[in-house]
Amino acid sequence: MGHGHGHGSAADAAHASGRYLTRLSIAFGVLLAFFVLEAVVGWMTSSLALLSDAGHMLTDVLGVGMALAAITAARRPIGTKRTFGLYRVEVLAALANAVLLFGVAGYILVESVERFQRPQEVAGLPMMVTAAAGLLANLVVFALLRKGADESLNVRGAYLEVLADTVGSAGVLVGGFVTWAFGWYLADPIIAVGVGLFVLPRTFTLARQALRILVQQAPEGLDLQEMRSDLAALPSVTEVHDLHVWTLTSGMEVASAHLTATQDADHGGVLTAAQRLLSERYRIEHATLQVEPAECARRCQELTW
Repeated sequence: MGHGHGHGSAADAAHASGRYLTRLSIAFGVLLAFFVLEAVVGWMTSSLALLSDAGHMLTDVLGVGMALAAITAARRPIGTKRTFGLYRVEVLAALANAVLLFGVAGYILVESVERFQRPQEVAGLPMMVTAAAGLLANLVVFALLRKGADESLNVRGAYLEVLADTVGSAGVLVGGFVTWAFGWYLADPIIAVGVGLFVLPRTFTLARQALRILVQQAPEGLDLQEMRSDLAALPSVTEVHDLHVWTLTSGMEVASAHLTATQDADHGGVLTAAQRLLSERYRIEHATLQVEPAECARRCQELTW
């Protein structure tokens, strides 16, 4: 029998993303400061739209924070007990982020319904000025992360969060102007509902992706039957079983499989061919593969799971 591991992209990606640690740290500080500013001013001015945008900016803070945590975890030694490292911390944080955002969006939508029935006076000018500052913060972070988004999956996720939040800040800015210029206080709950509805689909997607990873489903878009057929079509391979593919954290897919080979097969050659196939066709660099003769494969068939 032979077994082996594909090496490469997981560690390489972690080291590459480490180059953006400083930019992510600055982005985190900027977003956190403006989240606090928007939340405080939104509370003081009774602006639901501003509070809604603050909740949205909180997603950016957590998104960048998760990227920082993932980079930091990836650079730590794996150790004897944490054999997969701490990559799942990012996934758990994403799920917690989703639960929090569902609560924030739900609260904003319920409060907005009450505001439609009993419009409340909102200080339009402070709301507009604060929203403009939040928009500026998003643009600064946008510029910081733009280059890294092309090279690091973690940075790209934070970049997309900020890009989407820019839309929310622009909406609140418009609502603040309408309230200040025309005294139309319904603009505030209308913008709040719009931002809340904009957050919910992203939150649902985030929660679904986190849960898929935690229950170890195969990555989206991956055809396991096709992968099994491709492996079975390799020279000297007669059958493939115990094929498992799962995601460790975003952008890090892992696979394991048993390959039954002919009696005269070159196990090293089969192993190399299978690793190359998974790397080139499926972009899976870390694969644990066992090449075994037919008599050893029978034991696997006796297992109940």
